[in-house]
This record gives sequence, C-alpha cells and structure tokens, in this order.
Amino acid sequence: MSRIAYVNGRYIRHAEAAVHIEDRGYQFSDGVYEVCGVRAGKLMDERLHLERLERSLAELKIALPLSLSALRLVMREVLRRNHVKDGLVYLQITRGVAPRDHPFPQKPVRPALVVTAKRLSTERIAAAVEKGVAVVTMPDIRWGRRDIKSVSLLPNILAKQSARDAGAYEAWLVDPEGNVTEGSSTNAWIVDKEGRLVTRPAGPDILNGVTRLVLLQAARGEGIEVVERAFTPDEAKYAREAFISASSAVLIPVVSIDGTSVGNGAPGSLSMRLREAYMKYCELT
Repeated sequence: MSRIAYVNGRYIRHAEAAVHIEDRGYQFSDGVYEVCGVRAGKLMDERLHLERLERSLAELKIALPLSLSALRLVMREVLRRNHVKDGLVYLQITRGVAPRDHPFPQKPVRPALVVTAKRLSTERIAAAVEKGVAVVTMPDIRWGRRDIKSVSLLPNILAKQSARDAGAYEAWLVDPEGNVTEGSSTNAWIVDKEGRLVTRPAGPDILNGVTRLVLLQAARGEGIEVVERAFTPDEAKYAREAFISASSAVLIPVVSIDGTSVGNGAPGSLSMRLREAYMKYCELT
C-alpha cells in the first residue's frame, strides 16, 4: 500500500510528494519540525509537541499555516491514510517559497507545511532496550539556539554518522566547558552514585525534549530524586546508570560510553522502572 503525505493542503502519494526548489527550508533550513510518537493509533503527548512547535515558530517569526485544530485533524488523517498504529508522525513548517535571498521575504508568503507518518519496528526498539546501547562523545559544534527545533541538522547528522562509524548507537555532544549537552537526536541522562536522576537543565544549549519533560514528571511522581545540572563524560562513565530519551523510543539504557562500561554493563533498574512509569504520565489522544 502506498504511503500518503500531506503537502500544502493536498494528500498525495509519498513517492510523488515534492516542494518548490525555492522553498526556504530547502535552500536555507529556514523552518522547524516536530516528531510525535504514535502508540496503538493514538498520538503521544500531542499537546506538548504542538506547544513546542508554536514556540519554535515564534522564535523564528514564522506563522502557523493553519489553525492548531486543523493541524490536529491533518495529523490524524495522515495516520489514518497510512494505517499507522505504532510509529511516528512528522510535521515540518518552513517560511515558504520566495526568490532566494537571505533576508525574510519582503512580501508575505504562506508558510509551507508537510506532514508524513511511518511505522516503527517495535521489535528493534525492544531489543535495544533489553541489551542497552553504546554511545561515544564528541565536541558539540552546533549553533547556539538548540532549544529551537530547527530543520538545520547537519552537525547532528555528522555526529550520528560518526557514532555509527564507531559502532555506537548515539553520540553524546560535549560543550567547551567539558560537559555533556545532549545526544545528536536524544536527551542524555545519568543516575549518580547516590541514585539521583541527573540531566542537563533546559535552556538554549539543548532541545527541551517532550519525552524529557514527561520523564521528569514521571520520576518526580514515582518519588525519584531529580537533579537538573550539567555532568561530564567521566562522571557519566562512572555513574550507576545512564540512558537516552526520545519520542521514537521513549527511553533506551546506555551501557557503554567511549568503550567504558556503565555500571555493570547492563540496563539499570531505575532506568527500566522509569521507562515503565512513563506510560502512566504520557498523554494519549
């Protein structure tokens, strides 16, 4: 069955979907995106994703191309047409199509909207959770507004590929002060020697992940002490546990950092407990 995409007001075959060559997202990465998990046919934390989308758009002075209520309908229709029960829905909004020039278009243009959906292999995610994954560290060379979910992801791609070339699942990025910011497409967490959950605080240095927010809520709701502060790669290597979080997989334990085993080299008990608790606090709509 052909996949279906929504592109600027039309539902069309995914293989035929296209945007104009002078779309500013294509030429300048002048746009933002969101990725919302889908579980049993329902959107996971849709409200938080759309709130972050509005914030990112506002930071770049891009208008919503349609109302939030209409966007919610489009997301569900794309899921329905693609028969996605467990997977992701992806939406991207750019400033729109205009003659190529660095400043914003002088004449108003309509922002461009693309929505797609795809299934995820729950078996592959389950295998990663069961065994845990390896990460490697490398310098963070991204721009200074990582809190905006921009489509400008070249440094992230280079980091992810370097991790895969090294046989690792993810790259943890390290700032000039020697602290971990986040992963190339995930947030980074550790459990310290005292059993406290540690993650870098929200700010311009990291993307404030929706899954991150829900996991923080879950941790506090389950009586787990949370400390939002920076940590170094060395602290992470000798922590009790470590894990990454993202909408695509919720939480995956990290069992190795730069070749050094974390804890006993197996997924930690607090990580697994928190992953199970997540669904109690996740909004399914």
